[in-house]
Amino acid sequence: MNIAQPTPATLSPDTIARFRAIVGDKYAVTDPADVHQYVTEDRNLFFGTSPLVLRPGSTAEVAAICKLATETRTALVPQGGNTGLVGGQTPYGGEVVLSMRRLDHVREIDTESNTMTVEAGLILQNAQTRAAEADRLFPLSLGSEGSCTIGGNLSSNAGGTTALAYGVAREMALGLEVVLADGRILNGLSKLKKDNTGYDLRNIFIGAEGTLGIITAATLKLFPKPRAVETAFVGLQSPEAALKLLQISREEAAGQLTSFELIADIAVDFSVRHGIGVRDPLASKHPWYVLMELSSSREDTSDTLQKILERGMEDGIVDDAVIAANIAQRQAFWKLREEISPAQKPEGGSIKHDVSVPVAAVPAFIAEANAAVARLMPGARPVPFGHLGDGNIHYNVTQPRETLADSGGRDAFLARWHDVNAVVFEVVLRMGGSISAEHGIGQLKAADLPSVKDPVAIELMRALKAMLDPLNILNPGKVLLPVKP
Repeated sequence: MNIAQPTPATLSPDTIARFRAIVGDKYAVTDPADVHQYVTEDRNLFFGTSPLVLRPGSTAEVAAICKLATETRTALVPQGGNTGLVGGQTPYGGEVVLSMRRLDHVREIDTESNTMTVEAGLILQNAQTRAAEADRLFPLSLGSEGSCTIGGNLSSNAGGTTALAYGVAREMALGLEVVLADGRILNGLSKLKKDNTGYDLRNIFIGAEGTLGIITAATLKLFPKPRAVETAFVGLQSPEAALKLLQISREEAAGQLTSFELIADIAVDFSVRHGIGVRDPLASKHPWYVLMELSSSREDTSDTLQKILERGMEDGIVDDAVIAANIAQRQAFWKLREEISPAQKPEGGSIKHDVSVPVAAVPAFIAEANAAVARLMPGARPVPFGHLGDGNIHYNVTQPRETLADSGGRDAFLARWHDVNAVVFEVVLRMGGSISAEHGIGQLKAADLPSVKDPVAIELMRALKAMLDPLNILNPGKVLLPVKP
């Protein structure tokens, strides 16, 4: 199934003027200095160009933009908070950027139905706050929650630290409003938990990274606001010990276990060394750590958490642990976790992997991936951390320490990105895992996708793309690369 190539990036003055007229001159950005923030991203891995950034303020304006883009065969790149890690939000061929940040209204909060209908440009943290003001919880939580948007979260099917209890973004959305490539609006904003009237069109667009349609609004699930939250920071010897502690936690806490993060000692070292105001909560160093949290809307969870840790110590699994005594200490634990990613920057180049394997296979995956990286690149420093409870590990590899003084060391290290990917992905796939657990495919992994995805699945994905976006104007070059003639 061939997918059409988009029109070259050069836009005529008349076409630019027609696009500008849709949103108004104030919300059409053409000055290169102002465009810059929309065509680069925080990790400096992806750089692009764009002749025009449009900032629509309504679904009707998005629809008009898509209709004109179809008429003129102009490629569009939808963008939320520009926090994506695989280049899905970054133009590379001069496409028009469609920034969704002005679509940031909360249209409705329905506490009886436990739903919230919001626009795609609403910042995740603001969605959490509005839910809390209504005495409800919107549980999606990410390190970038202060800047990422609901539309971006759904388009990448974001996971985060609470997926263990509440699922990923897909499981938090009941309905969507989507603008199609030709400008038609799919009105699927439903509050229904049960609806068997045909195909589930919502899930076609969640995780599609804006390649099939542009999400403009969503009806989200809300949950009872927790009345008790208990958080512990635990030191232990190995991922195997952490896995045993996870099993104990599930037995004792059942649905109260909301987060279970595995962190290697090197990740803690980086965070403490480079994070502002970050310190190790434990008195001595340990090879591995777990950050775990229990939440309940009805009862105190402190006795349950204490029992879990006591069992862990009795079984020789837990070496040391501290329970947060107050909100400030709980926030300090989570700040250490959130600083892990930015704290890798001062340590040199970092080759990232967002992978998942069956939960029981996580210890073996880390051991085998570490060995494979050491064989390929002696001195490279693996930095594994992530969501053990759902098998999602951020397996990052940091530049060898001895090359930091070399002015070209970072570039030489990053030039091996695909070599390192290959040895890590081999372990992931052999264990029945996925090369993208929560960050998406974007530009970074588009070339890898056909080799790791079932051929029939790829064929169906291409068929959907060709049907919904036959001119390939929606985020071209992301997720699915065009088939070479």
